[in-house]
Amino acid sequence: MELTYLENVTTLSLTDEKCVGCGMCVEVCPHGVISLVDNKARIDEKDLCMECGACVLNCPANAIEVNAGVGCATAFIMGWLTGKEPTCDCNSDSSGCC
Repeated sequence: MELTYLENVTTLSLTDEKCVGCGMCVEVCPHGVISLVDNKARIDEKDLCMECGACVLNCPANAIEVNAGVGCATAFIMGWLTGKEPTCDCNSDSSGCC
């Protein structure tokens, strides 16, 4: 069973030109979000990303970016856990989330 969190809210991104094809991101991703195709990393299912940051910490080429612990995904999850209105401070008046 694949765990999908929220659609279109993860901060995960990949710069293809920087990827050296080492495969470390594939090895450390707990949800199999990334695969190697023709010796380049590819994001297969972005919505499965839980923004843990393991891929970023293990990418020697700095080809992957994710803001672990920030953004709408974390805001919604923390809102569910705490029972409070989610806020990710991504709008100018900080009154809510994306």
